[in-house]
Amino acid sequence: MFSPRPMKHVLLKVLTEDLPQVSLTLAELACFCPDHRDLPEAHFTHIPGERFRELHAQASSRLHKITRYFQLDTQTRLGGVHVISETELEETNRWLGEVWERCSGFEENLRRMNDEKQLLAQLEHALENFGELNIDLGLLQGERLFLDIHVGMVPRANVTQLKEAVALADYLLFDYMQHGESTHVIVVGLKGAHEQELRSVLDTAGFHALPIPPELQHEPERVRTELSRRKQALGQQLQRQQQEILSCAAEVKASLEQARNTLNMAEPYVRIDTAVHSSGHLAVISGWIPARDIQRTGQALERALSNPFQLDARTPTADERMLVPSYMPDNRLMAPFATLVRQYGIPRYGEIDPTAIFAVTFVLMFGMMFGDIGHGLCIALIAWLARKKLGKFTLFTFSIGLSASFFGLLYGSVFGYEQLFDALWIAPLSDPLYMLRVALVWGMAFLVLISVIAIYNRIIQHDLTHALFDSNGLVSALLYLSLLFGLYNLYANGRFGTATASLCILSLLLLFAYRLIETHATPGERMLVAFIETFETLTGYISNTLSFLRVAAFSLNHVALAIALFSLTNMMESLHGQLVTLVLGNLFILVLEGAVVAIQVLRLEYYEGFSRFYSGDGLEFRPLRLNSGVSG
Repeated sequence: MFSPRPMKHVLLKVLTEDLPQVSLTLAELACFCPDHRDLPEAHFTHIPGERFRELHAQASSRLHKITRYFQLDTQTRLGGVHVISETELEETNRWLGEVWERCSGFEENLRRMNDEKQLLAQLEHALENFGELNIDLGLLQGERLFLDIHVGMVPRANVTQLKEAVALADYLLFDYMQHGESTHVIVVGLKGAHEQELRSVLDTAGFHALPIPPELQHEPERVRTELSRRKQALGQQLQRQQQEILSCAAEVKASLEQARNTLNMAEPYVRIDTAVHSSGHLAVISGWIPARDIQRTGQALERALSNPFQLDARTPTADERMLVPSYMPDNRLMAPFATLVRQYGIPRYGEIDPTAIFAVTFVLMFGMMFGDIGHGLCIALIAWLARKKLGKFTLFTFSIGLSASFFGLLYGSVFGYEQLFDALWIAPLSDPLYMLRVALVWGMAFLVLISVIAIYNRIIQHDLTHALFDSNGLVSALLYLSLLFGLYNLYANGRFGTATASLCILSLLLLFAYRLIETHATPGERMLVAFIETFETLTGYISNTLSFLRVAAFSLNHVALAIALFSLTNMMESLHGQLVTLVLGNLFILVLEGAVVAIQVLRLEYYEGFSRFYSGDGLEFRPLRLNSGVSG
């Protein structure tokens, strides 16, 4: 529960001809993670199955493209699990190629129809600019031998002045349509010496040319009728094409499902890839298996193989720890919290898995910061009603809702009302200093726990130096604890304590000496870097502790928001206004403050917790599996 399962490195020696069966058996067990490192044995140099992997990649690509047109069931149901031979895979790939050729025809037709649809839309849009012209639009296109014609728009305020200006250049202006603040006009005149002068006048008047598409060759009404006819015909073509696609999908769906099953059953041999090395008729597969599954794996291989095999397992060496995948047991209760932990990273092999600690502390801190029976029950109810959409996060949302309700009971708060019953513990606003002290104590306990975990992680990695002298090592923890004890003693008895002060100074000197030794630079730079890093360690503990004051701050903020809401409600004269204000105000508190509190708790977990002990750069255990769905 608190660390990944113990792993074993295995070398499985089998006959090369048995590799497909071995990979399928390992995939059915779902407990083998391939190790793709080169083998130390020099004679095992060949990696078998290259042609098989090429066929699988091509067939998977074809299936992926086909499923854009033919929708398959999201759930893959494997039946008749068997070893997929290269011949069967080649036949599947060939058939998928034939189906893709049919899909390519559909794709080309749909692309052509889509282009036609876009063209018609563009022509209709262009026709709007000439709808009130009762002439053949073809006459306004192209170059004319004697006439200079311009069709476009000008601001309505400039039409009169433009008409007078073009007349001076021996041109005529006809306005044929108003559109908003613009007027559609045609300027026509004889070609000659005034063309250049006209263009200058048009630019000055804000003239915007309207190009006439070459497809518009008749009167606007006739063009409109023709475009409508083409749209109707296109719609019918598209409908026939869709029917043809549906008919084809019904025809090939069962075979496509079988092809996907074939690819899924062939995938384990593909995924082993470079974890297999062979020499003639003998092959070696290397990988990682949880220690408790070694015996089960051997028994399964004995049942599946008629030829002999050899399974050797050993404990990972210290140098391999960074390469060992971390097997995190599946746990329905912890699944949503594990997802959030994985957003930070995967624990290294042997490190403490923070999921359980994260789950408990997250739920408790959310409740402390958002303690209210009414709001908590609303969150829990929403989690239940939206359970299908929330999926595995249903339990997460439900648990933080119950936590908020529990602390609401301790605070005596129901939708902000604190007069309905006496608090079982304390009403936060009745003693803010006490709440701040509680938050500090919580933060101190949290940081001490994190320091202990950090020290443990360094020890199991055989990194005793960092376990002792790191920023979160034993010496730093002693410095933090002695400082806390001294401050408490100063507050309670008026003196820091000689022994406590000596321990603080000794811890600081040890940290400073370690930084001096670790830093490689000139003497002056070493002194400066060692001083800064030692000081940073001390201030880091202090700032991280103070960060937990937000636990109390948000519990007080929740009460303050409720008081503000009640004050606003009392300002409403009508009962209806008061009810609306109460409902909307509580909805605002529930959504906005609830989201902010969740973000702040996550921040405390990540930056005050995980960053101190959790490297997050481990490798996730991803075993060979059947029905992984990558092929479809």
